[in-house]
Amino acid sequence: MATEEITPESAPTAAPELLVEPLGEAVTTAAEATKLYPIAPGVELHVRSGPGVNYSIVKTLRAGSSVPIICQRSGDTVSGYYGTSKIWDCIGNAQFVSDAYVKTGSDGYVAPRCS
Repeated sequence: MATEEITPESAPTAAPELLVEPLGEAVTTAAEATKLYPIAPGVELHVRSGPGVNYSIVKTLRAGSSVPIICQRSGDTVSGYYGTSKIWDCIGNAQFVSDAYVKTGSDGYVAPRCS
């Protein structure tokens, strides 16, 4: 009966627990990368193509939805359920919602700035 030798090249690999970025950059765990933030209760929230109220609506989120925040940037000032903010949260490719309607637990930035 033949046995298979396991070499470093053939050894099974486990899924990485950390997303490692270049030296000097922050290290983010997979759990942090997929954190979801709830939108304001009872609110159907417009998702816009850019960080402002004059950008087109690309979809509407149902009440009770949660969103990932990929990055954040400054835009139009909006008064909403969680106060007044000029921060807009990017939740996908060309998809932005006002941070005034997202429960982040902060009045400031909670994610990297969008480039």
